[in-house]
This record gives sequence, C-alpha cells and structure tokens, in this order.
Amino acid sequence: MTNLLLAVIYLAFISLGLPDSLLGAAWPSMRPQMGVPLSWVGGISMIISAGTIVSALLSDRMTLRFGTGKLTAASVGLTAVALFGFSVAPNYWVLALIAIPYGLGAGGVDAALNNYVAIHYASRHMSWLHCMWGIGASVGPYIMGFALSNGQGWPWGYRYISIIQIVLTIIIVFSLPLWKNRDEVSDAVDAGHKESQTPVDETEAVAEAKTESKPVKPLGVRGVLAIRGAKEILVMFFCYCAIETTSGLWASSYMVGHDGISKVTAASLASLFYLGITAGRALSGFMTMKFDDPAMIRIGQAVLGLGVVVMLIPLPGHVATVVGLVLIGLGCAPIYPCVIHSTPAYFGVERSQAIVGVQMACAYAGSMVMPPLFGLIAQHISIALYPWYLLVLLALMVVMHEMLRRKVGHKA
Repeated sequence: MTNLLLAVIYLAFISLGLPDSLLGAAWPSMRPQMGVPLSWVGGISMIISAGTIVSALLSDRMTLRFGTGKLTAASVGLTAVALFGFSVAPNYWVLALIAIPYGLGAGGVDAALNNYVAIHYASRHMSWLHCMWGIGASVGPYIMGFALSNGQGWPWGYRYISIIQIVLTIIIVFSLPLWKNRDEVSDAVDAGHKESQTPVDETEAVAEAKTESKPVKPLGVRGVLAIRGAKEILVMFFCYCAIETTSGLWASSYMVGHDGISKVTAASLASLFYLGITAGRALSGFMTMKFDDPAMIRIGQAVLGLGVVVMLIPLPGHVATVVGLVLIGLGCAPIYPCVIHSTPAYFGVERSQAIVGVQMACAYAGSMVMPPLFGLIAQHISIALYPWYLLVLLALMVVMHEMLRRKVGHKA
C-alpha cells in the first residue's frame, strides 16, 4: 500500500510540472488571437505566481483542516478546471481572471505534497519526485506542440493537459484511504518511539495516538518567522529559486547578447540547463543514500559555484557558457528537494507544514521578482553581469545555509 501511494505521489509530481512550461510554449500562438502585446504574458505569469503565494501561505491551515490527500485532490481538480478555462477564454482579461484559480491550485498541491514527502519518505524520494516534476515540465511543451502541429490550435493543448489532470484527480480521490492510513501509522509509530526505544506495535500505537492526539493550531506567517532559524531557511530558499528561474529565463539572451550565438542555436543550448537539473535530481536520489541533506546542499552549492566561475573564464567559442550552464543545472538539482526534506528535521514535524508553506511562498516570490530585476540590469547596464548576478545570490544562499546550520544544525 505504501508503494501504491508513492506511485500516486509520483504521478502527482509529473502532473504538477505539466502546466508550468505550457504558457511560454503556447503564447506565440495565443497572443495574435488575444490581440495584446508580446510582453503581456508577464501579467498572466505574475497573477499565477501571486495565486501560488496565497495558497502556499494557506497550506498549513488547509492541510490541518482537510488533510494532505483531500487538499491535493482539490488543488489538482482546481488546476484542471482552470486549464480548461484557459482553452475557452475569449480574450486576455478572461484569461487573467482564470489565472487566479490556476495559481491557487498549483500552490496548494506544491506545498502540501512537498511537506508530506519530507515527513513520510526518505530524501532520495524527494529528489526523484522533483525529477518527475522536470519530466512533466519537459513534456508539457511537447503536448502543446502536438496540438499545434496537428492543426488543433493552442486551446487543445490546454485541454489535453486538463484531461490528464482530471484523470489524476480521480486517481487521488480513490487513493484517499491510503493517505489516511499512512498518516495514522506514521504518527503513531513516531509517538511510540518518542516514549520508548523498543519497537512499537503499529496497531496499538494507532489506537493510542487516536485517544491522545491534540488539535494543532496553524502557526501563520508571524509564528513561522518567530521560530529560530526560520528566517535563514526562507531567505536561502528565496535565493535558490531566484537563481534557478533567472538562470533558465536569461540563459538564451545571455548567449545571444554576450557570446554572439544565433537565436536558434541559443534557444536549443539553453535547454541544457533544465536537462542538467532533471539528470542531476535523478543522480541526487542515489547520492542521498550516502550523504545527508546538509551535505547534499553543500555539494550542490559547490557545483553551482563552479558553473558560474566557468562562465567567467574566457574560453574560445561558447564552451564556457555551455559547460557553465550544465554545471549550474547539476548544482541546482539537489538543493531544492534537500532543503524541503530537511525542514521537518530542523523544526519538527508539527511545524513543518507551516514552514514549508512559507518556503513555497518565498520560492514563488524569488521566481517572480528576481528575474525581472536582472532584466532591468541587463537593459540599463549590461547582460554580461548575468554570471555575477547569480554569484551574488549564491553567496547569500551559502551564508544563510551556514547560519542555519549554526543555529539549528544539531537537529538535522
């Protein structure tokens, strides 16, 4: 049963990644029909990000009330409805309106699932699950391309993804008993181990946990910020997501503007960054069997830093940029899943959902704010500052991680 639930969660992570790259792939075809400027896609993206921030901040309260399984099912279902709404939107303003439930659904399932896996499964599963997200994010544009190449238009690209999400919602609904049983057994066994070093019978422990369990109140943002070490891990997460999204968004423009590579070639080479992340997370799953989460984070930071340094080396052609981007992707790979997975160990299972929710909000904030900020720097100063921008964010992330380790490292 545990493996069956894990399979459902793997599917959920693939589904989580499917819509993430869909808007960018569809926008060149959507924009003429909407009759709006090219840059207006940023408005839709920001509305989606704002929705994910709100739902991530509410995830602690919603998970305590409904449970992870029900929240995941509802969030995926809401995303499915929003995706279908995109496919029938007659104009830009309706699209912007539908982007609100789109973001709310994505943020809820992201925060709830990440915390659930961090509590109930080993670190390797967190890495592999985020590898599944990468697969979903890679498949989304291909589905949109299939719809466009067959003359069905961009609306059918969204409908195909919506149908997949509806099927997944049905699967999650039927799997709800598995989520409940897993929570009861895990909580009871943990409670038994706290009281005794001897093995605990799961049946007795479950019965005891049901009678002695006390309601847990949601912490809220202020409650999270008051926890020792929370500010450091939140800033660290903000920096990481700023690095990941800035790297991916501006890689192609940097190669064109700095290295003089053609637009077509640059677009293809920029995908190496995402391939680096996906392959790196598959590899990280095996490495976590030997290294703990803090070590994996440091290894990732070191490889990421090496990638940035390589980009600064004046090698012939565009070798430095290409090798650097691959290394940056590989370095990014273990950081996100290992930060999430280490959160219950640092702060306790009872507070982890609240902290993970705020972490997700910081992640979306970093993804929403920092890439446009570099855009202003590139436009008004120079795009050559791209690796230096990443280096500054990396330095701040490293400092925050080491401060976190000094404050609460003994718990992890």
